[in-house]
Amino acid sequence: MIPTTPFRRPPRATLVASAVLGGTFLLAACASTPPEPTLSMHAAEQAIAVADTSRVADTSSPELAEARTKLDSARVALSHRQMIEADQLAKESRADAELASARFAQARARAVNDEIEHSTQTLAQEMQRNAGAR
Repeated sequence: MIPTTPFRRPPRATLVASAVLGGTFLLAACASTPPEPTLSMHAAEQAIAVADTSRVADTSSPELAEARTKLDSARVALSHRQMIEADQLAKESRADAELASARFAQARARAVNDEIEHSTQTLAQEMQRNAGAR
């Protein structure tokens, strides 16, 4: 028969030390700073640049002004190492800039549509006048 040794429990101090060490690691993992929101910041800057090249800035677009304000606030938050807030503001800035671009495109399309309708009505009136003159 194989001799067995009785199971010995580790001393209480070892258990307490292990628990404290594990808790310290857990707190350190939770307290670490999130990564910089470089993708969100770049996407917001890009969306504002697209709006600028689309000449959205020529119109009084409150959404584009808000996008710029939020991007500036994101930069301030980033300089204060508030990564979560900077990321959120950058994402909101991008959404506002994209909304400004979409509204500008919609207004431009509506103007083109109105012009085509006006031209069609004018053409229809000319055709009626010419048909009545015969």
